[in-house]
Amino acid sequence: MENHLLLCILLLIPAFASSDFLVTHVRNIKKRNADNDLVVNGIEISSMKIDSKVTSRFAHNVITSQAVNRGNVHKEVVFDVELPKTAFITNFSMTIDGVTYPGTIKEKEAAKKQYEKAVSKGQTAGLVKASGRKTEKFTVSVNIEAASKVTFELTYEELLKRQFGKYEMFVKVKPKQLVKDFEIEVNIFEPQGITELEAEGTFITNDLQNIIKKTFSEKKAHISFKPTLDQQRTCANCSQSVLDGDFTVRYDVKRTTPDNLQIVNGYFVHFFAPTNLPKLPKNVIFVIDISGSMSGREIEQTREALLKILDDIKEDDFFNFILFGSEVHTWKETLIKATPENLDEARKFVRGIDTEGMTNLYGGIMRGIDMLNAAHEGNLVPKRSASIIIMLTDGQPNVGISNTQDIQTHVKKAIEGKYPLYNLGFGYGVDYNFLEKMALENKGLARRIYPDSDAALQLQGFYDEVSNPMLTDVELNYPENEISDLTKTSFKHFYDGSEIVVAGRFIDNNQNSLTVDVRGEGANDALSYTTQQDAEQTAKASQEQEYIFGEYIERLWAYLTIEQLLEKRIAATGEEKENLTAEALDLSLKYKFVTPLTSMVVTKPEDYDNQDGIANKPIEAQAVTAVMQAPQLSYLYTAHPTWYTSVDGDPHFIISVPQKEDAICFNINENPGAVLNLINDPVTGITVNGELIGDKRANSDAKIQNTYFGKLGIANKHLDLKLTVTSEKITIQNGNEKTGFTWLDSVTLQQEGLTLIINRKKNLVLSMGSSASFVIVLHQVWKKHPLHQDFLGLYTLESDKLSEQTHGLLGQFFHPIDFTILEIHPGSDPKKPDATMIVKNNELTVTRGWQKDYRRDPQHGVDIPCWFVHNNGAGLIDGVHTDYIVSSLF
Repeated sequence: MENHLLLCILLLIPAFASSDFLVTHVRNIKKRNADNDLVVNGIEISSMKIDSKVTSRFAHNVITSQAVNRGNVHKEVVFDVELPKTAFITNFSMTIDGVTYPGTIKEKEAAKKQYEKAVSKGQTAGLVKASGRKTEKFTVSVNIEAASKVTFELTYEELLKRQFGKYEMFVKVKPKQLVKDFEIEVNIFEPQGITELEAEGTFITNDLQNIIKKTFSEKKAHISFKPTLDQQRTCANCSQSVLDGDFTVRYDVKRTTPDNLQIVNGYFVHFFAPTNLPKLPKNVIFVIDISGSMSGREIEQTREALLKILDDIKEDDFFNFILFGSEVHTWKETLIKATPENLDEARKFVRGIDTEGMTNLYGGIMRGIDMLNAAHEGNLVPKRSASIIIMLTDGQPNVGISNTQDIQTHVKKAIEGKYPLYNLGFGYGVDYNFLEKMALENKGLARRIYPDSDAALQLQGFYDEVSNPMLTDVELNYPENEISDLTKTSFKHFYDGSEIVVAGRFIDNNQNSLTVDVRGEGANDALSYTTQQDAEQTAKASQEQEYIFGEYIERLWAYLTIEQLLEKRIAATGEEKENLTAEALDLSLKYKFVTPLTSMVVTKPEDYDNQDGIANKPIEAQAVTAVMQAPQLSYLYTAHPTWYTSVDGDPHFIISVPQKEDAICFNINENPGAVLNLINDPVTGITVNGELIGDKRANSDAKIQNTYFGKLGIANKHLDLKLTVTSEKITIQNGNEKTGFTWLDSVTLQQEGLTLIINRKKNLVLSMGSSASFVIVLHQVWKKHPLHQDFLGLYTLESDKLSEQTHGLLGQFFHPIDFTILEIHPGSDPKKPDATMIVKNNELTVTRGWQKDYRRDPQHGVDIPCWFVHNNGAGLIDGVHTDYIVSSLF
C-alpha cells in the first residue's frame, strides 16, 4: 500500500501599493479603460512569478516581481509576501533602474547595533512580522522616480514536514491588481517516484481550470499556472482581478520500503516512514483549564472538540479527564478503557463541564502525571501502548505553585522521559514560552490555539496528529566512526502519516556508502530495519539534474540542524544555552539563513527619504494577534500582550500589574455628558479625555444606568495636534487645519510626530512621536436596537514612554503599583470569591471577576481575570472619581 505525500509551501503572492504623500486611502477600485487598467495609483505590476523547486522534501522558493512607476512624480512601492513560519529567508534583493541593493545577513546583535540610531528614531522598519497562524509577512517599501522600474526578488527555503501522510503546497494568491505577466511554476523531484499529481485553487472557475498545466513522469513533476490579462479579470470589462484565494498542489510518492536514504557530496539524509503497521493502543489524559477566563466561547469550543475526539477514540484505548480551576477535579480516579458504555458516560461528563475559579495549573498537570504513572505501575494499561498527556490552558498559574520554573522542575522529575507532554495554549493570555519549555523538556511540543470560530477544529486537528501511534522508542543508529554532526536520532513516538527525518555528514568526505539500523517497539513486538545505500545509487536516482538545486542535501542538513538547535535552546540554560546559540549562529551565517539569531539588513537608495530596514525572524513565544493590522508599527507587538491599561464597556477600567501577572479593575458610574480625564502628562503634553454617553432610554429596572465612552479626545499641545474620535468619525486638527475620516475608511497616515492607522469598522492605532501608543476600538450595535448605541474603548500600549508625572484615571496607573491579597473566601456569587486587598495603605474588600478585552474581538471580547474594586475605585484611585471630571474634551 502506498503512502500519500503532499508538498507544503505557504506564501502570499506579493502585493504592491503606492502613495504620493504617505497617505493610503483604500477605496473600491473603479472600472478603468483598457489602456489604463494595469495601472493602480500610478503603479503597474509588469511581472510576478513564483518559482518553486522541491527536491526530496526540501523546497527552494524564489519570488520575483517587477513594478513600474507610471506616474509623473516619485511614488512609494510596497512589496508584501507571506511565507511559512517554518521557512528561513536566504536572500533578498531590490534592483532599481539597473542598480541592485542586496540584503546582507548578519548576527542579530551586530545588525541591531549598526542601525541602533535609526531604530531609536523610529526610522528603520522591521520587515518581517507574524501575520497569521502559519505565516509571517515580509514587507519592503521603496520610493522610486517617475518612469523607474523596480524588481524585487525574495528567496526562502524549508524542509517540508509530513502530516497525515501528505505534503501540501499552499499558495495564497492576492496580487490586488491585474498583472501583465503572472505565473506560478512548481518543479518537484522525488527519487522515490511521484503519483497522483493534483492542483486546484479556491478562485479557479471552470474557465480557469484548463490554464493549470500538469505533467509528471516517474520521478519528476511540473505544474504551471499562467493566466492572461483577460483571464485574470472578474468580468469581460472589469479591471479587478479574480486571483484572490488559495492555490494548492498535492502529490503522492511511492513507498516500497520503510525508509529512503540519500547520499550526496559527503552528506546524507534518511527518511523513515514505515507503512502497514498495526496501531498501538494509546493511553491519553486530557488536562483541561476550566478557570473563569475560559468562560463563554472558549469552554463551549473545548466541549465541542472533546465530544468529537470521543467519537474517534478506539476501544483499545484508555483515557481520562482532569479539570483544574481553583480546585482539581477528575472524571474517574484512574484511566478507563474506551468501551461504548464508558464513552457514553464520558460524553455526559464533557457536556457538563463549566468554568469556575482561578488557575491551579500545577495541581492539574501533576494529578494527570500521577494518574498515568500509577496506571503503568499497576499494569492497568497494556504494556505495549503509547501514553500521552494533552494539557489545554488559556492563562497563567495563580493558585498553588505558580512559579513557572518550579512547575517545570516538578513536571520533568515526575514524567522522567516516560511519555510526551503536549501543551496547547488557548489565545494570547498564556505564557507560551513556559508552555513550550515544559513540553520540549518532556519530549512533546506546544501549539497555540487561536481564539477564532474554528478553535474546536484546531483542538481536534491537533489530537488527530497524535491519535494513531505506530511505534514507541524509535532509535536510528549510524556508525559512530563514520558519521559526525547528526541531527536528532531518538524519537519517543512515531505517528501514522508522519515521517522521521535524520541528516548528517561523513567524517571522510570521500566515503560513499552507509548502513543504518532502526529499532522501535510496535503493537505486537520489537521491530528492526536495516538500510544500505551508496552515493552511486543516489546519483543514478537523481539523473534529472535540471530539477536539482545546489547542494540540496547539505542545505537540508544545515536547515534541520539549526531548527533542532534552536528548539533545544528554548529549554536550555547557562553554558549549554550559550553553546547551542553559538553553534546555531555559526551555521545560520555560513548558510545565509535568517533565523531568530540573525538579521538581514536591507539597504535602499538614499533619496526620497528611503530608510533601510532589518528583517528578523519572529518566534511564537512573542507572537500576538495581528488583528490591529498595523505591520508598520512593530512596537505594538510585545511578548506579554495582556499587560496594558484600558477602559472599555460601561466603562470598565483594567489596570495590569505585570509583576503579579494579574490585574485590578474598577468601574466609574457617572451621568451621560460627563467628561473624564483619563490621561494627563505635563511633560510630553499628551492629554486623553473621554465623554460619557448613556443608553437610548433609561432602564427603569436598574439602580445604576449604563454609560459608555461615546467620544474621545487625544491632544498633544507640544505638536498642536488634536484627535477627536466618535463612533461615526475621526477628526485630526493640526493647528488650524482639519482632516476628517469615517469608520468606513481604511487609512494609513504618517506626518511629523503622528502615525494614524484606521482599520475599517474595527479600530484605530495612534502614535504621537516617541511616546505611548493608543488603540481605540469601535463597538457597533444593531442600528435599530431599542436600548444600546455604538461606543468606544481605549487601550494604552507602551505607557512607560510617558513621564513619571502622568496622572488621570488611567494615567496614575502607568507607574508601578503593588498590592497584596489576603483571606480569599466565598462571596455572594459562588464563582467569584471575595478577598481583602492591601493597596496604597488601604484595606479594601475586592471580588475576583473578569472584564472584557475587545482589542482582538470587538464583538465577543476575551475575558481578563482581575480583582474588582467596588465603589468607583474608592481606595485604589487617588482622591475620588469626581476629581477627574473636566469641563470639556480639550
